[in-house]
Amino acid sequence: MEETPEKSASDRINGPDAQDRDERAGPVDTTISLPSHVAGSGTLDRLVETARDYARQAASENTLKAYANDWAHFARWCRMRGADPLPSSPQLIGLYIADLAAPGGKAPSQSASRPQPASRPLSVSSIERRLSGLTWGYAQRGERLDRKDRHIASVLAGIRRRHSRPPVQKEAILPEDLSDMLATLPHDLRGLRDRAILLIGFAGGLRRSEIVSLDHGKDDTPDSGGWAEILDDGVLLTLRGKTGWREVEIARGSSDQTCPVHALSQWLHYARIDFGPIFVSVSRNGLKATSERLSDKHVARLIKACVHNAGLRPELPEVERIRLFSGHSLRAGLASSAEVDERYVQKQLGHASAEMTRRYQRRRDRFRVNLTKAAGL
Repeated sequence: MEETPEKSASDRINGPDAQDRDERAGPVDTTISLPSHVAGSGTLDRLVETARDYARQAASENTLKAYANDWAHFARWCRMRGADPLPSSPQLIGLYIADLAAPGGKAPSQSASRPQPASRPLSVSSIERRLSGLTWGYAQRGERLDRKDRHIASVLAGIRRRHSRPPVQKEAILPEDLSDMLATLPHDLRGLRDRAILLIGFAGGLRRSEIVSLDHGKDDTPDSGGWAEILDDGVLLTLRGKTGWREVEIARGSSDQTCPVHALSQWLHYARIDFGPIFVSVSRNGLKATSERLSDKHVARLIKACVHNAGLRPELPEVERIRLFSGHSLRAGLASSAEVDERYVQKQLGHASAEMTRRYQRRRDRFRVNLTKAAGL
């Protein structure tokens, strides 16, 4: 959240069309190459390509796409102000992030012949993400961006101090909400698929990217993010997460209507899937499953559509209540609903700390431990 196109090497970037090329293309893959004193050969050249493939897989496809967009935005920003993004300049980056936080706030007056489009200020987290994208982008171009340089660090510290806000949490989808959402789905092939997506996502506490990356078997496809194995007592998911591989166990539910294992089995059976991606698109006539893996955006759209159709949070305006829910609402729903020891929820969600798990627990008892009374007051 899609491929990153390659660009010419850095010594060709400064041509007459350099800025326009920068806006279209993603980061340049120049970090893996033969040393200048080593003569090329067929074997070494193949190893260079292999090393580049591994380097491209160091980050997810969505991350690479976001980094490419970050660089394109920065290159466009530079062009509109008569600046060059190369070589790296901490002073220029400091001005850029200041403009992201307060568009046009203290910038010199612009020429009337080139009016600037109205821009919305970015959040602190979005600005930090942009910096990560630029750091990566400069590295691909043989440059180094020092985020600790005072021109960047001091401006960013001021932005954090002035604009930082508590994170806006998405609404948790609770079991009763999920039941209402499931009732809106049709009883056809698409309905079977979407029912399995919602139930597996909820019971597994999965991210939307983890849901759609599942394969039927181990190493079925090159872009697999894990696989599912249906056992007698439940489903065992093996997932490749941000910090390595982890296993997620999803047991059977109390009834077929809300059982994630039953929903997944029904989808696999009627879609005739025994190899490759589990969650795929359906043909236009709705009678056949294709081999095309769904995008993680489908999960987000599915949740919002079901929230709308189920009429959740009717007291709020439609736009606002739809905005409250996202793919993370499934993870938050499991964390908030499971009445078990916290460490089991932490393991299911794949969190490294209990504190992160508590952020997902929307209705936990915050005052269960009463330090006031424990202190004798």
